[in-house]
Amino acid sequence: MKNSLSLILIFFSLLFSQVFVFNQILFLGAINPYLYIIFVFLYPLKVNRLPFLLYSFLLGLGIDFFSDTGGIHAFSILFIAYIRLFFIKLYFRKNKTDYSFFKLKSEPFGKTFNYVVTLTVIHHLIYFSFANFSFENYNTVITNTLFSSIFTLLLYFSGSYIFNKTE
Repeated sequence: MKNSLSLILIFFSLLFSQVFVFNQILFLGAINPYLYIIFVFLYPLKVNRLPFLLYSFLLGLGIDFFSDTGGIHAFSILFIAYIRLFFIKLYFRKNKTDYSFFKLKSEPFGKTFNYVVTLTVIHHLIYFSFANFSFENYNTVITNTLFSSIFTLLLYFSGSYIFNKTE
């Protein structure tokens, strides 16, 4: 029960903080942190992935609704939620028996860093590819992906350092 309540709290706090705080940050005219993808990192691993995929889609859809982006956030977060298990198996060498014991903060920093960076860059690349849907804008897509990923990762790792430091 406590775990479900904390996931609901995380879901709505990420939704509203992304919509009302982080979407208002526009550094250098184009760089925006997308910290709502933390939901994908924090959601516990389970054998049944359907609720996780549904919640991820709803989170992205909620952000699309408030941001008027037409489903780009929903698709981007759903895609990284779907491929998350592949990268957990790749970087952390986990299998189905390890799912109930897996916690990202108890894993080595190097593996966690690679995992978070990979999913963040994939999310941002998909998001900016759809937002600038043209082959003429590939430079804009790459630039926005790179700098927004760096900004998102800086905020994520500094926030996780601060919050894990107090525990």
